[in-house]
Amino acid sequence: MIMVQCVFSNRASLRLQTCAKCFKQLSKTKLLNSRTNNTCINVLQYRELTIYSHSRSWDNQHTSYVNVKQKQLRYASTDVSKENRFLYRGDLKDANRILVKLGSAVVTREDECGLALGRLASIVEQICELQKQGKQMSMVTSGAVAFGKQKLRREILMSQSVRQTLSAGGNSMAPFLEPRACAAAGQSGLMSLYEAMFAQYGFKTAQVLVSHRDFQNEFTSNILQQTLHELLYYNIIPIINMNDAIVSPPEMSSDGISNVKDNDNLAARVAVKMNTDLLVIMSNVDGLHVNPPEVEGSRLIKTFSPKVDMENVMFKGKSNVGLGGMESKVMAATWALDRGVSVVICNGREFRALTNIVDGKSVGTFFTNAKSSNSPVELEAIQAKEASMKLQSLNPSQRQEIIERLSQLLIERRDDILAANRRDLLQAQCEGLSEALISRLELTPSKLQTLSTGIKQIADSSLQTIGRVLQTTEISEKMTLKKLTSPIGVLLVIFESRPDCLPQVAALAISSGNGLLLKGGKEAYHSNQMLFSLVQEALGLHNVTNAVALVSKREDIEDLLTLNDFIDLVIPRGSNSLVRTIQQQSHGIPVLGHSEGICHVYIDSDVDHEMAARIVEDSKCDYPSACNAMETLLINKCHMTSGLFEDLCDVLKSRHVRVYSGPRLHSLLKFSPPLASSLSKEYSDLELTIEVVDDVSEAINHINTYGSSHTDVIVTEDAKNADKFIEGVDSACVFHNASTRFADGYRFGLGAEVGISTCRINARGPVGVEGLLTTKWILEGGGQTVRDFNEGTFKYIHSQLA
Repeated sequence: MIMVQCVFSNRASLRLQTCAKCFKQLSKTKLLNSRTNNTCINVLQYRELTIYSHSRSWDNQHTSYVNVKQKQLRYASTDVSKENRFLYRGDLKDANRILVKLGSAVVTREDECGLALGRLASIVEQICELQKQGKQMSMVTSGAVAFGKQKLRREILMSQSVRQTLSAGGNSMAPFLEPRACAAAGQSGLMSLYEAMFAQYGFKTAQVLVSHRDFQNEFTSNILQQTLHELLYYNIIPIINMNDAIVSPPEMSSDGISNVKDNDNLAARVAVKMNTDLLVIMSNVDGLHVNPPEVEGSRLIKTFSPKVDMENVMFKGKSNVGLGGMESKVMAATWALDRGVSVVICNGREFRALTNIVDGKSVGTFFTNAKSSNSPVELEAIQAKEASMKLQSLNPSQRQEIIERLSQLLIERRDDILAANRRDLLQAQCEGLSEALISRLELTPSKLQTLSTGIKQIADSSLQTIGRVLQTTEISEKMTLKKLTSPIGVLLVIFESRPDCLPQVAALAISSGNGLLLKGGKEAYHSNQMLFSLVQEALGLHNVTNAVALVSKREDIEDLLTLNDFIDLVIPRGSNSLVRTIQQQSHGIPVLGHSEGICHVYIDSDVDHEMAARIVEDSKCDYPSACNAMETLLINKCHMTSGLFEDLCDVLKSRHVRVYSGPRLHSLLKFSPPLASSLSKEYSDLELTIEVVDDVSEAINHINTYGSSHTDVIVTEDAKNADKFIEGVDSACVFHNASTRFADGYRFGLGAEVGISTCRINARGPVGVEGLLTTKWILEGGGQTVRDFNEGTFKYIHSQLA
């Protein structure tokens, strides 16, 4: 152990014991060291000083733990400049000092007598998690009245029981319980409960009781401020409450808010006094609605700008168990916001609401002074919706011109693109990304040339995309019905690693007249930014740059997935975990994609050995990280003695492919490859599983059981077996004597793809322009009505026209 002595401002020196490992970490921080009276003075070059010192680690490697954090060199001023405010939800992850207000409806049971212990325990756990992360947490809490009511009611009922035994006919009804008496009786119990809860996580608490008089003059207000800062200084969590045992009428202050009318106003006052970054007001509603939540059609306001949106909100009534209704909360939040404190009003009963808010997720109503109440991603979605209408109104030759220009720019700016890509590759290597991810990330001159050629194909086909007549029906005399192709609307495409997806998807969206929101992986940041600038330049030819937007923050995805008024289809391109996450988080927006690419190649009994070897090698080794790469090789049992099995293993070994065996192959060989962990494994690398089957029927059963309905291949000279395989395998792509790698939009002649879909609604397989179109019906009549047909004036013909 090493002794560290620090002096903070004019305070007494603080001695900390730390292990050698932690001291080494401390020495790496940017500390300004000087000597004063043989004492080391360490001053962080930040607003607050944080020292982490171990005399006990959480993994029990040390004996005790001292976490002296966020020490202020001077008490902070209550003034916060406008530049320091958090304008968007994503900024909240940088909030350091957080005040949590727990309303009566959050801490009180449904019977309004006693506390909701499970709910409180969850909130305490979240506060402790944030405290351990280095945040400075404090609380304003209700609950003393409910806690005291439970205690007093028990005492009254017990005493009534005694009286009833002495005199029959006594009144068994409990008298009205005075709230001030309940508060006095419950305050100590409430604090004992909190103290026990926080102690489970190693944190101390302190009770601070206040009234409106504490804010009436500067002296008492400053004393309160200093007390709270002292508690934060020593890593103690302040628990603040209005002294409900002694209540006097509130007085309106000169700035237009009651000093302490309820805990909402108290929380706002304390938040400003403590120079808090974020105030979270927890209630029993999800946030602020345009109308009271019980009113039909009432809508939750995700982001609220008081200066813009206040007149659009209607308030009603107070809380059933507390003093403050929604109007009180909004007034308090607005008052705090005007003084530099960000505010979120949320439902305290929602699972992990507090930590999700600090993570920047869309929980509750976020109060902001941003000029627009819409977040940046909401604005991008709205603009994409508007621009998609303008894109559709362009004539086909104009859309073609935009796509052709993009194709040209990929060649003209090749050096700039490759330079940006090299920055991403270098960063990926430094961060230790796998070879498979780096392979997906890398752009080469040949890749760019192929990309440009594919986009040129999309341009050539875009003249007959929107408004193409698919079907014409003569309904009756002088009544014709047409079925036309039409854009879906706005697409959200989320892709990982592969920056070449960006121009491909952009070209497909432009051709189909869809607005587009793109979210690429952070590992391809510089490449994506460069390619997106080319898309913007091409769209600028006809002033539709807003039709395509690039979303930069990962946390924005969750917000986008709630915008079902503006986004019509989500297409995730990436790992199975990404696709599943998007499917779970999507709020009513359809998701098109595949979760896994478990592709099979089955080698039938009657087969050309050389052809089989070439197809197997290409399917696995051409691009092993692609979703259409082979992951399982199925071999007919006859080839265990024909020599083909050994030949295939030699080919795979020469390409450094690691082989795993299925259960049956493992049992047949004395010295078999390692047993595969799963027959539904997507390796996305130079690895694969080999399994033995009896015949084509068993191969079909295996694929339908363990496959992902992506791409599966039979290699055979037997036409009947080929037909049986094609009919029996339930996959988006089924091939005969061809590599799985042909499952690709470019190789299918689609120019490019937004992804490969394994679902059965809309597009299936490689999704090109056709998969991004829907249809609409156009009926041209001559004044007919349904009544005319019912009365026999007209008759239905329903004749299909050319």
